[in-house]
Amino acid sequence: MRVVSNARVPRRSAPDPLGEPGTGVRKRCAGRTDPLLMDSNPDADPRPPLHSVYENDPDLRDLVLLFVDELDRRVDAIRQAYLAEDLATLQRISHQLKGAAGGYGFDPIGDSAARLEYELLQDEAELSALAERVEDLISCCRSAVPPRDV
Repeated sequence: MRVVSNARVPRRSAPDPLGEPGTGVRKRCAGRTDPLLMDSNPDADPRPPLHSVYENDPDLRDLVLLFVDELDRRVDAIRQAYLAEDLATLQRISHQLKGAAGGYGFDPIGDSAARLEYELLQDEAELSALAERVEDLISCCRSAVPPRDV
């Protein structure tokens, strides 16, 4: 993949499988904080808490808790890969989150990860578009909350 800094480049004709920006889940996950600064104050995001659909399932509660606890490490890895322009690592992490998040009941995280992965799979990508997708994914991950005490 070739990264083009803030330039408009031709795209493949295939549509984004998860829809265009500003629709559905994207509205819930879209933040406007610079991804380079997102580690400084994770509590500054006004996004509502994101609860797992499985948080009240006694068989899955502990697994959901472990997944949420692991998200901070994943956010750090996403940031580091983005800052280092390590697109292969960024693609691997987004692919893993795309699959895992849905399995733990966090579809908005999975959808955001899928959009980032889709962007990374394009022949050419704008650095600003990648920044927006990374920002969305980090915001979604940070909005996830552990299951409530029963």
